[in-house]
Amino acid sequence: MVALPLTVASAGQVGDAGRAAARDAADDRPDTVRRSPFLLGQGLATAVRCGPELTSPDGIEAQTCVLTQGEDTWARTYYRNATGASLDSVLSLMGPGGRTVQMRCTTGADDEPATCETPRERSRGGPDAYTAVTEFAERGADGALLLRSGSNS
Repeated sequence: MVALPLTVASAGQVGDAGRAAARDAADDRPDTVRRSPFLLGQGLATAVRCGPELTSPDGIEAQTCVLTQGEDTWARTYYRNATGASLDSVLSLMGPGGRTVQMRCTTGADDEPATCETPRERSRGGPDAYTAVTEFAERGADGALLLRSGSNS
């Protein structure tokens, strides 16, 4: 649920009085909120850079993204497993200086949309300095690779 300030939500003619009321309401916010360039009204903005949505002939659909919010960066993959079998999957976030974070994701056989994400890390460069890749494979050490999805196009 989103709560809007009364001056924005009220119907009626927009005039100088409405603008003054909105300006007064904005002045009641703490200085840190008023000055932050990363705010979009409800909190810190999240920058999202995603690769293409991919589908394998075997029934895996996935899109992998790098997300940045404030000083944190992490990877997320959106996927759907329509193979009818549980799969092994690994999400990797690669950053500056050879840093890599890997997350093993539980990929059930329920054919429902799901997500997996790495832990958030303190950013060590801009969003373009990071790349994410997810690999989906059949279970086991000899499982065939079914899909590789990346944050780059």
